[in-house]
Amino acid sequence: MSAGAAPCRQAVVLVGGEGKRLRPITSRLPKPATPVVGRPLIGYVIDNLARHGVEHIVFSAGYLADALRSVVGDGSSFGVTVDYAVEDEPLGTAGAIRNAERFLADET
Repeated sequence: MSAGAAPCRQAVVLVGGEGKRLRPITSRLPKPATPVVGRPLIGYVIDNLARHGVEHIVFSAGYLADALRSVVGDGSSFGVTVDYAVEDEPLGTAGAIRNAERFLADET
């Protein structure tokens, strides 16, 4: 970040993959919700984003999105707000970001 620049308060996190390399764990649980040292993997990501000033996170989710939503909820337990841009079918990286755009506020 350049001197004098305002910190970014929003983030889009792509969490729509199937996590095939973690089968059979990800057969019933999305990779971000997989427990690592007693807490969901995504919790570490949220904490790191919040520590750097992010207040609003949009998860671009697809595979088992409801299971992720049940783990993270609205983000209040992490001190952030969370929205979910759910893909009915995989959109690829650019499509996932475009799908999440509607949840982002203009920070200019």
